[in-house]
Amino acid sequence: MMKYAAAALLAIAPFAFARPGARQQSDLLFGLPRLGGVNTAGYDFSVATDGSFTGTGVSPPPSQYTHFAKEGANLFRIPFAWQLMTPTVGGPINETFFATYDKTVQAALSSRPDTFVIVDLHNYARWNGEIIGQGGPTNEQFASIWTQLAHKYGLNERIIFGIMNEPHDLPDVATWVDTLQFVVNAVRRAGSRNFLLLPGSSWSSAQAFPTEAGPLLVNVTDPLGSKEKLIFDVHKYLDSDNSGTHPDCTTDNVDVLQTLVSFLQANGHRQAILSETGGGNTASCETLLNNELSFVKSSFPTLVGFAAWAAGAFDTTYVLTLTPFANGTDQPLWTDAIKPNLP
Repeated sequence: MMKYAAAALLAIAPFAFARPGARQQSDLLFGLPRLGGVNTAGYDFSVATDGSFTGTGVSPPPSQYTHFAKEGANLFRIPFAWQLMTPTVGGPINETFFATYDKTVQAALSSRPDTFVIVDLHNYARWNGEIIGQGGPTNEQFASIWTQLAHKYGLNERIIFGIMNEPHDLPDVATWVDTLQFVVNAVRRAGSRNFLLLPGSSWSSAQAFPTEAGPLLVNVTDPLGSKEKLIFDVHKYLDSDNSGTHPDCTTDNVDVLQTLVSFLQANGHRQAILSETGGGNTASCETLLNNELSFVKSSFPTLVGFAAWAAGAFDTTYVLTLTPFANGTDQPLWTDAIKPNLP
């Protein structure tokens, strides 16, 4: 959850597609297929955990999307800084930045016909240190960025809206849930048909979800009528303090994820996605991350899938790097733990 501690200074219609292989009976119960892939960071570089931003963004290499798609990835999460997309809170989208960002989104979507992209607002429920709906930006200002993106992406159901990355230290979780309901209502009024990822609290913790935000989030409704397109967004790292800043892993999180699955099944057979997880290119992580992602894969459709952290504009020295080497070969963690668990 604190993965940027050292890394920030580094370098139109509903979809209908055929994916490889026959769809299983369980695939037909929900709208999303089994998903697996990688975060491609860059446009979020220098976003601090207080929602402040001092950078300019870095474009992920387009070639990575084809590279990972050929290996079986069908999901790419592309984080961005709120301040890049709308330089003033509640203001209009910067069309120059959007054109750059959209070029990356389109590169990801074109990597294979069944690819999904998470458009991820990476600001920790904050704008320059102030919490959305709790002394900072108003719900209307927060919803504004998503209604504008709905006008651009709202009919492409292969684009998933990641409403907010890792809310944390919220004074009132119930108020945050009210904020999310406000955004859901607003994007639907704007015409969005996208799947929406709803984050809880405590850094989108998968462990905290069943007892903290989860019991409230299950009551968020969708004006479309069904809750099928409201997916819960959870994160879980494998290092000693769950920060995503250490190369070694100490847990496979299977007990945490089993508790999450039980909660989701007991509350209307809801779904979640593990949109951030990862470890270093070490023997411990190769074993434990493989265990974790194997459990995620086996828990479909309750767990829709995962996006590992991270490739994109990170170089190959970053502690959790998944960026391929210059010669095209992959990081050991990708080869040994992630690739075997792709859809």
